[in-house]
Amino acid sequence: MALGEVFLIPTVLQDDETALESLPINIINTVRNCQVIFTENERTTRRHLKKMDRNIVIDNFQWFTIGKIEDSILDTFSQQLQLGKNVAIVSEAGCPGIADPGQFLIAEAQKINAKIHPLVGPSSILLALMASGMNGQNFHFMGYLPVDTTERKNAIRKIESMSINDNCTFIFIETPYRNVPLVKDIISNTKPSTRLCIAANITAASENIRTKSIQDWKKEDLNYLHKQPTIFLLDGGRQYAPKSHY
Repeated sequence: MALGEVFLIPTVLQDDETALESLPINIINTVRNCQVIFTENERTTRRHLKKMDRNIVIDNFQWFTIGKIEDSILDTFSQQLQLGKNVAIVSEAGCPGIADPGQFLIAEAQKINAKIHPLVGPSSILLALMASGMNGQNFHFMGYLPVDTTERKNAIRKIESMSINDNCTFIFIETPYRNVPLVKDIISNTKPSTRLCIAANITAASENIRTKSIQDWKKEDLNYLHKQPTIFLLDGGRQYAPKSHY
């Protein structure tokens, strides 16, 4: 029996109608071609698919929750593919496999040589970089910075130093309710000339993406970031001038 195929299904970054427009219309047809769905959150994925197509029959799919990645869920995923079933992997927000536990399922599919199809969709990391005006040739995604205040401040200073030395943009995220303490630590532990991009509510009607020097950010009231999904980009290097266009 031929192996089933894997389809990486992107989802909206924000729960509003504006964000829904960021998804290609052919995604729902791809989902219909699958028999199995692996997702972080079944309830929100069901609701999301219904928003895309109210006529889709949700209970026609077999549902599995990714949750904590253990051998049992990887075995189940592999078994479904070996039964010839097409499998959709759906992220809670954005693209599966990018800062997302779906990467472990994708790695399992690679091990058994299953075909994998990444679909076009919104990635907050890349969208923030696109809109930042920072170096898009040399960038590094850090994920989350340390929660401990002292460790976080040390990490920020280290990131700035590496950015200056390597002319590299560093991208990181934070749990939304800790955004304000993080940005205060960035402002108080970096040089006035270092550039910081704060990209909040990407693709939503309230989207706000701005790049300023640390000196200019000190003049701003940043309490609006509390509990807002945000990407942070830091660039302490020289302004990047590309040699060619692609």
